[in-house]
This record gives sequence, C-alpha cells and structure tokens, in this order.
Amino acid sequence: MELLLRDSLPRVSLAVSAAALYARAVSSLVRPGLRRLAMLLPVVVFFIAAPLGFSSAVVRCVAGLYLAWLGTFKVALLALGRGPLDPGLPVLRFLFAAALPIELIHPDEERPEAAESASLASYTFKVATTAAIVHLHQYSKKMHPSMRLLLYGFNIWCTMELLFASIAAACRALGMEVKPAFDRPNLATSLRDFWGRRWNLAVSAILRASVYDPLRARAGKEAGILATFLVSGLMHEALVCYLTLRRSTGEMTAFFLLHGMCRVAEERCVRRWTARGWPPPPRPVATFLVWMFLTAQSFWLILPTVYRGMEEGRRCYHCWRNAYRYQHVSAGHKGAGTNVYLQYTTVTLVPAILYSRH
Repeated sequence: MELLLRDSLPRVSLAVSAAALYARAVSSLVRPGLRRLAMLLPVVVFFIAAPLGFSSAVVRCVAGLYLAWLGTFKVALLALGRGPLDPGLPVLRFLFAAALPIELIHPDEERPEAAESASLASYTFKVATTAAIVHLHQYSKKMHPSMRLLLYGFNIWCTMELLFASIAAACRALGMEVKPAFDRPNLATSLRDFWGRRWNLAVSAILRASVYDPLRARAGKEAGILATFLVSGLMHEALVCYLTLRRSTGEMTAFFLLHGMCRVAEERCVRRWTARGWPPPPRPVATFLVWMFLTAQSFWLILPTVYRGMEEGRRCYHCWRNAYRYQHVSAGHKGAGTNVYLQYTTVTLVPAILYSRH
C-alpha cells in the first residue's frame, strides 16, 4: 500500500475519501458500540499509515495531524455515536469533516464571534511575515541560535494560521461554513484562554469531546485537564515521529504535561484570588505574563525538537529557491530572489483574502 500511495497526493486523497465513505456507510448500518468500533478499525489503521506514503517531512507531519490524530479521533468518536461526524451528513460535508482539521457550522447554528475577528490586515501581516522569514533563511547561519528559534516559531504560527485559513476558504467556496481554527492567540490572558479558546480550536474541540468531557464526568475537572494535556503531548510526540522518522525524545510530552500542571495550578489560584475579592490583573499585564511563559517553555522544549527535525525541509527550501533562480536567470530576468518572494506572497495571500472577506 505504501508503494502504491508513495508521494501521490491524488491517490492518497482518493484512498482517504474511500475510507471515509466506508466509515459513513458502516455508521449508517451499524449502531454505536463495540461492533461499529471493530468495523471501523481498518479506517483507523489506514489513517495512521497513510501519512507514511509521503517522503516530504513537512507533508508527512501535516498529514499526520489531519489523519493520524484528528481523523482517527473523529472515527473513534463516530464508533461511539459522538463527535463531529454524523452518517446523516451529506457526503461532501462528511468527507471534509473526516479528512480535514475543521469544525463545520450547522446551518441553524449562529456563526461564532471569533469568525468575524479574522481581518485582511491580519492575514496580510502573516503572509508578509512568513515570506520575509523564508527570505531571511539564507542568513540563518549568521544569526544567534535564539533568533533562529524565534523566527522559526513565528513561521510555524503564521504558516498554521494561513494553512487553516486556506482550508476554510475552500470549504466556503463549496458552501460549507466552518468555525475559525484560531482566535487571536496573541491576546490570550491566561493558559485557559490560550489553549481552550484561541489556539488550534479544531484540536481543542476533539480533545474536549474525546478526553476531557468523559474523564471530567468520572474523575473531576483537574483529572480531565491533566489527561487532556497528556494525550495532546503524546499526539504531538507522534507528529514529531512523522516529521523525523526517528524515535521520540519525550520533550513534547514534557511540555504539555508541564502546561497541564500549570493549568491546574492556575485554576486553583484563580479560585483563591476570586474568593479574596481581588481584582484581576490588567489585561496587558496578563497577556505579557502568558506569552513570557509560553515563549520560555517553547524555547526550552518545543522549538529545538522541531527545528532538529527540519533538516529535510531546509534542504527543500534551498532546492526550491535555486530552481526559481535558475529559471529566471536562464530567461534573462534579474532579481530572481525578489520574484520568488513576490510569488510566494501572492499565492499564499489569495486564500487569506477569500477567507477574511466572508
């Protein structure tokens, strides 16, 4: 199977669509429970294996997020009669909901306020930032290691937002309304605000439905929080394995476990703070403290881990840039580097414009 799907996005897409249609058909005929779960296990196994059909580390990691993490969790929830997948959904909506990191908005459901927060100026800034970082990559060896990690962190953030915005634009072009994946995470005033309401909301929704809600009902809120962050850490560890094809180091799990414990501590501090009648800290101060904490932990545990796994991505960047240079120099054009920069900016800006205008 791996050889058949090797580096063929159309074939992988068709295979994923077939697996999703099989899951929809099974769910229409079999009631939720162990029997449905057993019949959907082949879909889970396929979703875990499908990302390995790509030789590109970046594509493999993205496919791992879409299929091996979100896709398998959605199928598992479907087996239990829960989650975002419903066999009663139209075929196209079911396929998109199963294979992509989106939350569909029901026609009768009000569009969330966060959907209105995305602006053309915001996406333009992120496109320009990402393109500038790509352009600055040629000077990375001359930069201080901390500056390289900082730029890389911004690159991950901006690229993720633009990628999710492009998917949302495609969904809207097909008449499907989706909830925003990000809601201005730079304005977060607490860890709860950041992880639960602003950052990667599609993942948050799946973790809430599959881990937090069931465990909270049985073992309490704090156990639900810790378990959710543990599962998130393990799945991020799996994404690093897809990225590097090496054994995990445990740094991702440590990062999210640390944040889970800090979330529990934050919850207790807020209760005591409120009980004593103290006013909340000013919003700018709270935002500054949250981002100082996030930045410090990311520099310590996350960014070095991901950056070490991006040797293949850096080689691809140089090949891509040199290919464009050769193309334009051969045609007698000057300023090839600028042409690459402008083409990247133009191509990535189009989906952002479409998304922000709705």
